[in-house]
Amino acid sequence: MRAVEITSYGPPDVLRLGDRPAPLAGAGELLIRVAASGVNRPDVLQRTGNYPVPPGASDIPGLEVAGEIVSGDAEAMAQAGLKVGDRVCALVAGGGYAELCVAPVGQCLPVPAGFSDIEAASLPETFFTVWSNVFDRGRLQKGETLLIQGGSSGIGVTAIQLAKAMGATVLVTAGSDEKCAACVALGADHAINYRTADFAEEVKKLTGGKGVNVILDMVAGNYVAREVECLAEDGRLVFIGVQGGIKAEINAGLVLRKRLTITGSTLRPRPLAFKTAIASALKDKVWPLLASGAVKPVIHSTFPAADAAKAHVLMESNQHIGKIVLSW
Repeated sequence: MRAVEITSYGPPDVLRLGDRPAPLAGAGELLIRVAASGVNRPDVLQRTGNYPVPPGASDIPGLEVAGEIVSGDAEAMAQAGLKVGDRVCALVAGGGYAELCVAPVGQCLPVPAGFSDIEAASLPETFFTVWSNVFDRGRLQKGETLLIQGGSSGIGVTAIQLAKAMGATVLVTAGSDEKCAACVALGADHAINYRTADFAEEVKKLTGGKGVNVILDMVAGNYVAREVECLAEDGRLVFIGVQGGIKAEINAGLVLRKRLTITGSTLRPRPLAFKTAIASALKDKVWPLLASGAVKPVIHSTFPAADAAKAHVLMESNQHIGKIVLSW
């Protein structure tokens, strides 16, 4: 099979199309003929040598795919209501930038009715991440307010739509007026251009001084002190990235007085049972929203798999709004 390989750690042009032996599905797994592969920030970190591959995972980058089942564990597939020939999208621990990819049956979901493979490939990584962190760890409830740092990212556009669908008020930050407008068009109640305004002050104004209940943060660094300030009592701060740095200084007194919860997670190394539970929740609560059109994939650009380097250049430019996908 053809696969996009990381020939050495470095800039995007280290990504090259090569030949690899076709993988084989084992117990509890299925083999997908990949039609499209999602591109995500962890792929960039892996390419630069800053995201070690979990033990046992493929060294080929790519954490989400969509395509057709070609073989697999028949009993496991039957229990999941799947069969050879079905179109699925899947969250994988690696190996997604390839024509064939093995996925655990529990991490596969049917392609929503009417969706293209490109659209389906944009779903798993962001939807698993948002559900796990905003609704499981962050415990966002109907009537609460969510602040999303980086509202125009793939994670951001997913979080906006899911939070609104679940009855929350949504505030976002983004780095340009164009991105802010795109977030509002997707359903955000307010968008703050962090380059021209202090998001903490704006959040206080927009919430009448009460603050927000949940913050989804992929920045960390010097954002954290201001996030503690603009959280409401019993607020929850959830980290999913550290693009702004791993160190932060906070007012611990505010954490005590407001009874705040500061948490975070990474998805890739979590066990199969954990990811299977997320998949089950998504199928039950989110897939109907996708099928009805209440929540939609947001695709910024699609590249042929041979142009994976160009996709990474775009990802690192931070100019995109929504998802970037490779097609095979």
